Amino acid sequence: MSASALTAIAAAALAVVTAATATTQPVPATVTARVETPAVYDDEAGGNANADDPAVWVDPTRPDRSIVIGTLKEAGLDVYGLDGRRLQHIAAPQAPGEDAAPGRFNNVDIVYGFDLAGRKTDLALVSDRGRDRVRAYAIDPVAVAKGRPPLRDVTAADVAPVFAADESEVDEQRTTYGLAAYSDDDDAYVVVSRREETSLRLLELEDRGGRVGYRTEDTLDLPASFTLPDGASWRPCADPGERPQVEGMAVDQEEQVLYAAQEAVGLWRVELDDAEFEKPVLLDRVREYGTPWTYDSAEEECVLDAANDPGFGGRHLSADAEGVTVYHAGDGAGYVLASSQGDNTFAAYDRKGDNTYLGSFAIGDGAATDGVQHSDGSTVVNVPLGRSFPRGLLVTHDGEAAPADGDRESTNFKFTPWESVARAFPRPLRVDTESFDPRDTD
Repeated sequence: MSASALTAIAAAALAVVTAATATTQPVPATVTARVETPAVYDDEAGGNANADDPAVWVDPTRPDRSIVIGTLKEAGLDVYGLDGRRLQHIAAPQAPGEDAAPGRFNNVDIVYGFDLAGRKTDLALVSDRGRDRVRAYAIDPVAVAKGRPPLRDVTAADVAPVFAADESEVDEQRTTYGLAAYSDDDDAYVVVSRREETSLRLLELEDRGGRVGYRTEDTLDLPASFTLPDGASWRPCADPGERPQVEGMAVDQEEQVLYAAQEAVGLWRVELDDAEFEKPVLLDRVREYGTPWTYDSAEEECVLDAANDPGFGGRHLSADAEGVTVYHAGDGAGYVLASSQGDNTFAAYDRKGDNTYLGSFAIGDGAATDGVQHSDGSTVVNVPLGRSFPRGLLVTHDGEAAPADGDRESTNFKFTPWESVARAFPRPLRVDTESFDPRDTD
């Protein structure tokens, strides 16, 4: 969706949310981040860098040496230490031809212990929106320990486009978008979504002569239109020719459940069984769900008719619904967190049962960092990460990093102690550093 369209939706969403909050909703809890990464700039001077989605790799012997990997879209990837310092930069692939699109890294996730060339190898997996591929990077613990660049490209040379039928279709850019990875015993998978479409695809990773390839196991198409309780048909606001896409996704590693945020619709829950998608369940809707809209062709943006909102939307997410992550605790407990981009908050749902909504929080300005706005990707880990984050870590994208440098669009990532989030709720969330190990794939 265009930036102008998003701005219009966000403005309408904020007006709706402000009115609703004043009468029916508790004020979201506010926490502050402890660390931030260097700001990057989405202009020619900044290498067209636009931070989007983070992943945390947990070091097997020295958790305090764990790293954060963040996508920068056309600028590729950055790798950071837990102090926010940049350790490595990886450029996205160049365009293969004069009229072709360059690589553009959208989302990233981690798989531990993939059997590659006979060795258990941890992988960072990236959705390359520009070239419609999944890219794989081996993570070297020895390099981390010695202060060398830890990521190495191990993508098989023959990986095919994930969605496009051929290279010419790749350049139409209805390509790989969101990504979530998980393991099932000795098998490793990624779920990818398609830009401007409702499709999700489940891929199984495979070793191709010491490089990482993949093959398709299943495809799921989420709805593009919906029947409202009054019988009317509604489709979400979008630019002409676009369908309501998914970006933010996460897999509950223990339960084999996918949570997928369809940006203008809400949050879906999809069981994964024997490398197949089960029937999707819409567990929460954005506030704008069901609201009439028109398209302003002169301004090239959607205009929501908030005055005639029929009231069928949810109360916890404002479009776009974005970054999703899962906090694991013992005995199936824990939380699903989703970014409510339209009002700069994060919604927390119970991991158990029907995923009951538990409350929302925002990351505000603090002594060490500015707050978080328009957040896309996020990730949470429960395990201790040394003295800096002894009780777990939440990493979030910040779409409006400060201080600003003139009119340059700046973004970065914020690191927030998990216990700060947990204790901010009136009924504190759990802090469980022992019941789940993200490196345990059994």
